[in-house]
Amino acid sequence: MNTRSLRFRMTAWYTALLTGALLLFGLSTYLGLARYLDWNLQNTLTEEVRSIGTQLLTALPTKRAGWLESEIEEAYAPEVYGRFIRVTRSDGIVVYVSGAPKDDSFEPSRVPRFPATSGHEYPSRLQIPGGPQLLVEAMMFTNPDGTRFLVESGVPYQQIGNVLHGLLLTVAVLMPFTVSLALGGGYWLMRRSLGPIDDITSRAEGITSTNLSDRLPTIQTGDELERLSASLNRMIGRLDEAFQHISRFSADASHELRTPLTILHLELEGIAQSPLLVPELADQIGSALEEVQRLSGIVENLLTIARLDAGEVRMAKESLDFGELVSSIAGQMRLLGEEKSLSMLCEVARGTYVDGDRPWLKQVIVNLIDNAIKYTPEGGEIEIRVRPSQNTAVLEVVDSGVGISAESLPHLFERFYRADKARSRNSGGAGLGLAIVKAICSAHGAEIKIVSSEGRGSSFSVELPLTAPVADPQILGGWVAVSGRRN
Repeated sequence: MNTRSLRFRMTAWYTALLTGALLLFGLSTYLGLARYLDWNLQNTLTEEVRSIGTQLLTALPTKRAGWLESEIEEAYAPEVYGRFIRVTRSDGIVVYVSGAPKDDSFEPSRVPRFPATSGHEYPSRLQIPGGPQLLVEAMMFTNPDGTRFLVESGVPYQQIGNVLHGLLLTVAVLMPFTVSLALGGGYWLMRRSLGPIDDITSRAEGITSTNLSDRLPTIQTGDELERLSASLNRMIGRLDEAFQHISRFSADASHELRTPLTILHLELEGIAQSPLLVPELADQIGSALEEVQRLSGIVENLLTIARLDAGEVRMAKESLDFGELVSSIAGQMRLLGEEKSLSMLCEVARGTYVDGDRPWLKQVIVNLIDNAIKYTPEGGEIEIRVRPSQNTAVLEVVDSGVGISAESLPHLFERFYRADKARSRNSGGAGLGLAIVKAICSAHGAEIKIVSSEGRGSSFSVELPLTAPVADPQILGGWVAVSGRRN
């Protein structure tokens, strides 16, 4: 999982906020419930004490012995509900005390006794030695005959603690479940909401200068994502128009330059053949003819690239043995390597068939081998291989030449680009050869790669789709030329 993704961060923030809100809600609920239960229990005890003092004790002088005990037992049932009730006369005589509760939570006889004076005799909370804490309410009452009584009513505070403990237990059990559910639901919701962005990203990664007519998927949601996809599509449309304008300009300029260059070339040839031309001027005319010829080559290459990029070149594709084609071309170019005493090895796999245009593929092979010969010093080595790899036919041209610097590699297939050390005006032409190779490979659905470092040579590889898998490829060993001799 990518912890830096927007989906993860939004889910984490959502879960953290929800967890904080649940903790705050649980804490406030706990404190509010504790305060409410304490207040409600105190009110209940107060009402109970007042009921005993105002209703039962006022009638006590006219009643028989044991009447107060039976009334309290019948009305309040302290043993059943776990209550403590005690009525004490001002002279210290206990008129009534409740029995032990059924749950044996405390012993009434161990509840401390205090002098029967006016008002509350002791705090509301009272700790029984070796027993629980009681919440006690005590009031003094005076009968019409002048007799004073202290009425006490209490209940173990453990009852409130049990309720609060149950609340804590419920929160402790439900909160992880709720947070986990929110985490999973939040991640699913973020994944569904941001899923279209993945589609836009994958489609955007596949858009290059060769397929600017493609568009990103438009999300019909009416939100920011729809506006984003629409804006990106409009931007791609503007880029497409700009690239088409540049391509048209290159094609039109190249086409318009061909005629005047041809005329200029013919005129210079006519002047060079004139018998009246002095030798000094003949050399200058010859130099001008070379430059015009070089310029004509640049114009033709530019026109070729423009047509390939625009898709105007019709490829007469056919199923051909790629290994046989490479071997044939490499054999024809062997003499160029012999002039520099280069060791050239050619190994191709028999039956490596591809679907391509023979003349255009030949231009790719010639260009790559020619580059290897040009930039490999005398006595160097060049290896040319063709092999099947899964569903592709791979052409590899490896040399032990001067290599290419790391900063030049990303620009190697750009038009008019020449690496400082490995390319020069004299040996590298105008820097359009590899741009043409790239355009031809794109037209064939092929991919060209390069691995190189300064002083360690270069390795060019072209991957073409196979028309049929090679069941049992057989490598045909080629020739090796060393020091101008064929072995």
